Amino acid sequence: MKRFVIQLTLTFCLLSFPALAQTAGFADAVLGRWDITVQAADGTSYPSWLEVRLRKETELMASFVGRFGSMRYASKAEFSNGQLTVAIPAQYEAAPKELVFIGKLAGDRLSGTVIDETGKTIQWTAMRAPALTPSKIVAWGKPIQLFNGKDLTGWKLRSNQHGNCWSVADGAMTNKMPCADIISEQKFTDFKAHIEFQVPANGNSGVYLRGRYEVQISDGFNQVLDSLRMGAVYGWLKPLVNAAKKPGEWQSLDITLVGRKVTVVFNGQTIIDNETIPGITGGALDSDEAAPGPILLQGDHTKILYRKIEITPAK
Repeated sequence: MKRFVIQLTLTFCLLSFPALAQTAGFADAVLGRWDITVQAADGTSYPSWLEVRLRKETELMASFVGRFGSMRYASKAEFSNGQLTVAIPAQYEAAPKELVFIGKLAGDRLSGTVIDETGKTIQWTAMRAPALTPSKIVAWGKPIQLFNGKDLTGWKLRSNQHGNCWSVADGAMTNKMPCADIISEQKFTDFKAHIEFQVPANGNSGVYLRGRYEVQISDGFNQVLDSLRMGAVYGWLKPLVNAAKKPGEWQSLDITLVGRKVTVVFNGQTIIDNETIPGITGGALDSDEAAPGPILLQGDHTKILYRKIEITPAK
């Protein structure tokens, strides 16, 4: 009987040990949303995003947005001895199978390393994502026509790899494949946007608000709703209804962005109603969420046509 009691006591201690390894509040310093900048091996940089949350008081969980794609959940999130370790399954990355971000907190910033697709160790830094709490009253300025219907004045290519692959014909700006994204020279903080577009069958594009948050544009006719499909804030917010017309027809988006709050009206129907965008979308220009940003039209997937891009900025 004594032997049984000893064994039972040892078993209880072993089972209890992991829970005793951390105490409530152990990771308060890293909880929350983080805007990440990764320094690539070629000398360029690209944005990512991370949110660290409690699974329970003694365990963590995390979600992540990488250079491309949508939000994904971490397979591992640990904070011990001042070091944060987050492992994220690969999505569109060719390798490795998991991205392992290891970093330490210094003041209000995180910094550390991750191994890239070529096996090289590269550096990253992160700052806390701003709350972007909207003001209670927004006064709107005068509408600005970002596209004049004649040429690409006021726009620039994200990359010159494919030459001048955007052009204007019959009052619409369009791309020829292969191509690159196109970016407005003007930048905005809070604004209302009216955008008219035509997407072909199986087409895929998107409008990046402030160059960071993508409202998905695709051939959504008769598709089941999803946060990766037409009208969604890509990977974050799923539309309430499917208001898509057939491909080849002109359609419209009316978008209001104030702070992190977004409303999307698609072909006259409200499909996202004053919801909060948690963080950036894959493919964003940067992760500096507190700064003004441009309108980016995705042009590297398929052919797309835009005939009206009107922005009404907040005063």
